[in-house]
Amino acid sequence: MIRARRPGNHGANSSTFSSLAAWRRRVLTRAVQCGWRWVQDTGAVTAEHPGPLRFRRLGSGTRLAFPQGTVFGEAWIELGDHCIIAEQVTLTAGMMPGLDLGADPILTLGDGVVLGRGSHVIADTKVTIGSDTYCGPYVYITSTNHSYDDPHEPVGKQWPRTEPVEIGPGCWLGTGAVILPGARLGRNVVVAAGAVVRGEVPDHSVVAGAPARVVRSWDQVRGWQPPLRTPAPVPIPEGITSEQLLALAELEES
Repeated sequence: MIRARRPGNHGANSSTFSSLAAWRRRVLTRAVQCGWRWVQDTGAVTAEHPGPLRFRRLGSGTRLAFPQGTVFGEAWIELGDHCIIAEQVTLTAGMMPGLDLGADPILTLGDGVVLGRGSHVIADTKVTIGSDTYCGPYVYITSTNHSYDDPHEPVGKQWPRTEPVEIGPGCWLGTGAVILPGARLGRNVVVAAGAVVRGEVPDHSVVAGAPARVVRSWDQVRGWQPPLRTPAPVPIPEGITSEQLLALAELEES
């Protein structure tokens, strides 16, 4: 004998449970995101809230985002005003913590320097980065290189070579650029992404490649050589509001 199936509310229950699970997920996601933003804000290092880090100088308006990378030798690190140090950036002075490096600073960042996420600045001897120099993510700047003079000794166990590094003001270092010991970059130098730079780079140059070479430079009479392929961007006039810019963009798209 076949029994008739009684009508039930299984579908309604399933829908209710699904809606409840989705609501709980939204609430949980929002709580986690708000909590992480609070952790990032609280863990950031500034002149007003340096935490355990005691830099030789930590300028006004400078901020080290949380979480920080490896930082040691702060007593020989000077950070200028209004610098932006992104997450997981390594800043070190000396080959290891706890060394006495003398009376002078070892690592110096000028005002307005930007170090992108995951960048490393390794200063075993003097490293200077000029004001308003911007670095993309994962830039590597080092004053130290491994030596391999002895073919019978592991490279990592041989005493390294160190040479000062100087990066002039107004430079732009693209993602993944590597600046090797002894490099001296002039003013407003552009380093292409992934370039490996050693030696001296003159003012107003663009370098690319590994090893990097000058691919474009600025001449006071002839301008950029070879000439730029695109026209210079037009700056936004003073007094223009964000609403006006949006209206202009919509007008251009129509």
